[in-house]
Amino acid sequence: MPPRTDQGYHYNVMRRAIDLIDASGGTIMSLDRLAGEMRMSPAHFQRLFSQWVGVSPKRYQQYLALDHARTLLRERFTLLDTANQTGLSGTGRLHDLFVRWEAMSPGSYAQKGKGLQISFGWFDSPFGEALAMGTDHGLCGLAFTQETGRAMALADMRARWPMADYAEAPDHLASSVQAAFGAHGGARLHVIGAPFQIKVWEALLAIPSGHVTTYSQIAGAVGNPAAVRAVGTAVGRNPVSWLIPCHRALRKSGGLGGYHWGLPVKRAMLAWEAARADSADTIMGENPPQPVPLS
Repeated sequence: MPPRTDQGYHYNVMRRAIDLIDASGGTIMSLDRLAGEMRMSPAHFQRLFSQWVGVSPKRYQQYLALDHARTLLRERFTLLDTANQTGLSGTGRLHDLFVRWEAMSPGSYAQKGKGLQISFGWFDSPFGEALAMGTDHGLCGLAFTQETGRAMALADMRARWPMADYAEAPDHLASSVQAAFGAHGGARLHVIGAPFQIKVWEALLAIPSGHVTTYSQIAGAVGNPAAVRAVGTAVGRNPVSWLIPCHRALRKSGGLGGYHWGLPVKRAMLAWEAARADSADTIMGENPPQPVPLS
């Protein structure tokens, strides 16, 4: 994982740029103008973009365009039944690392974490500061504080398992957090949720990086096509954001839908993943990226 100062600094630059791009109403802003607004030289700003996302600021603006969600649905839509048949679920490939996960039993979940020891800590990530929580079995929580702030994020996560014992112990979680954000090694998850929620979260694990699906597809994948609203609630209650990729669930209309930790974070995650997926395809000589139509 890049040095701590780089993670937060790069995301803050990206967040400010995203706000400017949103305010432009879909008009592509020049490199000189964006760099000037960031009070950087064009070369320095371009270099930061390359380090963070791997594409030019102009290309990244296309990924952040208001219709990007619809473009993803057209070009990178994942049918979850197909993904399940190819083994892209549960213990499948995720973010170029293998995630091993186990779920707490329904009986233990009903006790609201009673007797559970949970460590927590604050870490820099590619998407701003993250709150990580974990047990001896692995990460059980991952939240982002950029939109909510620390106090609200911590209160939100603790309210999910109110009877657990909590201790601030970032050293216990550092290696797991590094694995979660792309360091070598596997990430272990300890998923704590109700049975229906866990089925939805398992379906989310079937969505490859750089791709998206819809809430209705997830409902079909968990065997209850009519439960779209309940699926949306379960997606929003996902305790391990990013690793269980609830940001890849979109509305059937192409709208982003909600995101528990703020829509700007969701948009940044989708753009970051799509840019890397296209870059990887280009390197492999497959599916070179096409211009994304802007509206």
